[in-house]
Amino acid sequence: MNNDLDTGTPQPGADPLGAALADAEGGPLGRMVGAGEPDFDDVTPTGSVIVRERVSAGYIWLLIIATLGSYAALVAPIGISLSLRVQELAPENIELLGYVVGVGAIAAAISQPLVGMWSDRTRSRLGRRRPFAIGGTIVGLIGLALMAAAPSVPVLALAWVVTQLGWATVLSSLLLSQADRLPEEQRGKVAGLSGFTQMIASVLGVGIASAFIGNSFLVFLVPGLIGAVALTLWVTLVKEPSSRDLVVEQKLTLGRALKDMVFNPKEHPDFAWNWLGRLFFMFGVTFATTFTTLFFASRLSEGGQVADIGGLITILSLFGVVATAGGAILGGFLSDKLKRRRFFVLLAGLAFTAGAIVMAFGGSNATVLIVGSVVTSIGLGVFSAVDQAIVLDVLPERDTEAGRYMGINGYSTTIAQAIAPIVAAPLLLIGVEGADKNFGLLFIVAAACTLIGGNIVMIFVRSAK
Repeated sequence: MNNDLDTGTPQPGADPLGAALADAEGGPLGRMVGAGEPDFDDVTPTGSVIVRERVSAGYIWLLIIATLGSYAALVAPIGISLSLRVQELAPENIELLGYVVGVGAIAAAISQPLVGMWSDRTRSRLGRRRPFAIGGTIVGLIGLALMAAAPSVPVLALAWVVTQLGWATVLSSLLLSQADRLPEEQRGKVAGLSGFTQMIASVLGVGIASAFIGNSFLVFLVPGLIGAVALTLWVTLVKEPSSRDLVVEQKLTLGRALKDMVFNPKEHPDFAWNWLGRLFFMFGVTFATTFTTLFFASRLSEGGQVADIGGLITILSLFGVVATAGGAILGGFLSDKLKRRRFFVLLAGLAFTAGAIVMAFGGSNATVLIVGSVVTSIGLGVFSAVDQAIVLDVLPERDTEAGRYMGINGYSTTIAQAIAPIVAAPLLLIGVEGADKNFGLLFIVAAACTLIGGNIVMIFVRSAK
């Protein structure tokens, strides 16, 4: 397998922004050295050591731009466009929006490990990852156009599945590029920037789509076209060497694909423990975030109506975005600077747990509840960035099966997001009567899950400092 991937090495004293495009093609990412060299990331089956050099500022900036555009194209429909379309097609059954969103999420979750395995084995002049980024962009744009023209909700759901498959493949390709290229000392920083970018992209995508309300095609396609332009910069300016000479030991068959969607935890214990910790943490996050709006309404509105606290929810959302993005940047950069990962994950778990407990026992004091919510957002931001860096640190078979294992890692989030809301329903009914809901108990359970995932389980990830 060719490990001489091309990302570039920054020159001392160079201006990061001015050198971005020039450095994007730079020098070799990986070089083969003797087994006696001390600074290395991976060892090949032959005993050679792969050293991943620091990537250039150009690589990072183009990665961030591509992530910003692609994520904006994906989240704009979730934030506003799908809701508008469902109201047009089924004004009396707007609850169908939940089914449409859910079907797309399930399809994307199932497809990503398969796409990753295919990507790992791809032989092309453009390398392994760029063909999927290009193909995903085209599929994503087609899906957005189909959504704009959908004559019914079932067709809209099918179009959303196509859209999800496309843009999820793009974002997966960008993440796999990080797995291929980033040395350990830059993973936290890039993960933090990516987390911050996703927060900004959520606001940007919805804002752009909102500007075209009234035109069914533009409200879908403009965010998609911006994503396509951003991805074009990435594909054009970030070079990946040809993989036509790639040696694939096992061809991808249906049986092989199904078998490879699971792994043996005994063979990769650190990856397995981190997967379990992430699962617990995301269970807690999903418990809390899914019902945050209804929780605030129950505590701060006499009738428990969300409409009565619309202004507060807007302010809370803004605080949440700033806190999550700030936590991601700070946690990612400091984890690289101090060369410590587990410490920040432990802090993130404690922060989210503390915030959830404050909310559970905060009564109807709006200030206390907002403080608790902001603390949970900081914890989520830190965890998202630093745990992504840990995933890249402990990723098994990085140079041959990164796509497979990154897809498997994604299940820890998908499972939590799918099951937690279902489990939450009976929890809300414990110890209450009539229309009341036990949100306090739900947030205590959320706190317990994040404490287990961020603190107890992560202790067993031995290779992470």
